[in-house]
Amino acid sequence: MTTEGEKTTAPAGSARRALVGRLSWGLADQAASSMTNFAVGIYVARSLGVTAFGVFSLAWVTYGLVLNVSRGLATDPLVVRFSGVPEASWRGAVARASGTALAVGAALGAVSVLIGFGLGGGAGSAFVCLGVVLPGLLLQDAWRFAFFAAGAGRKAFVNDVVWGVALVPALVVAARAGSVAAFLLAWGGSAAVAAAYGCLQSGIRPRSAGAGTWLREHRDLGSRYLVENVSNSGAGQLRAYGLGAIVGVGAVGTVRGAELLLGPFLAVLMGLSLVTVAEAARVLKRAPHRMRAFCLLLGGGQAAAALLWGGALLLVPDRAGAFVLGGVWGAASALIVPVTLGVAGAGLGTGAAAGLRALGAARRSLRAQLFASACYVGGGLGGAVVAGTVGSAWGVAAATLCGSALWWLQLRSALREHHRNSTPEARTS
Repeated sequence: MTTEGEKTTAPAGSARRALVGRLSWGLADQAASSMTNFAVGIYVARSLGVTAFGVFSLAWVTYGLVLNVSRGLATDPLVVRFSGVPEASWRGAVARASGTALAVGAALGAVSVLIGFGLGGGAGSAFVCLGVVLPGLLLQDAWRFAFFAAGAGRKAFVNDVVWGVALVPALVVAARAGSVAAFLLAWGGSAAVAAAYGCLQSGIRPRSAGAGTWLREHRDLGSRYLVENVSNSGAGQLRAYGLGAIVGVGAVGTVRGAELLLGPFLAVLMGLSLVTVAEAARVLKRAPHRMRAFCLLLGGGQAAAALLWGGALLLVPDRAGAFVLGGVWGAASALIVPVTLGVAGAGLGTGAAAGLRALGAARRSLRAQLFASACYVGGGLGGAVVAGTVGSAWGVAAATLCGSALWWLQLRSALREHHRNSTPEARTS
């Protein structure tokens, strides 16, 4: 009996240790990446004030859109199809995927530069500088996903640490210049240092010439992921541009400041997202009847944690808040409640989203994402028209709750379909 017990518990213990390892490196890597971005946001907010920080935030959300284009076309298919494969296969795929990310950065970077020249002024110079640094930013992000696909999360963490170390002197130099353009060059230039180090870590040179082959081979996944990713980040960009047009650029900086306050919490959530789909897939294989409970625990846990974090922020003294965000704190602190509710609603929906991806319910996942994005834009801009910056924040909070409701309805339907399509053996096991 002891021998039998050892046989049954050893694999479970090994699986738990493997899960803890994957989760730990995912959290560590995302913490390093998010803390770098958090530090940049805080430093810029304190150095430039609300209006200039609003210009910086417009460039930031544009970067988020481009980043999701790159992930959808390059690194998402890489992680899905080349995780845990032989090294030779992984290396060839990484060369093409990282080359695709570099090509996307160069192409969209050129577009950003042209837009910047057309705009002129402070906003124009910000978009010109963003276009210059986009290739390095996207290549650095590609290395992170490549290392996780190989099960080498430690290398992804080290790469992000290199970015953070290179960022320190760059920010000092940018602070002396005191402009949005200087901070964007410091942020993107230090990412290029980490991107170059990624080539040394992997021993792989990105092959931009292989981008066309990569896109053709994986267009079935790439097209779907592209639409999902762009609809998500594009909604944030449209809301930011619309808010700037309706209320003013300073309002964009205010919203970004409130979101920065939840930065450390969001870092944990993004780290979890690196492993949640894989873990949901394992639950589906081993105990499909527990899938709904797993997703509910995942989403409900994130929503509860967001509410706790937001409650703690309400207790922060104004003096401490002003020390962190400078002049942005006064307006940003008024948005803590709606922004927290919005993050909690989004967190609740991520549980259902992980379940839909694990089930391979692509149509349902895309349908839910498009609806959630439409709600986000409509709520954010409609609220801005009615009640300015505060109204926009409350509109987004209501929109994320509506979007999460649809995510869960789609998951329920997908689970029913999976149950109907399962074999008798799968139902009884």
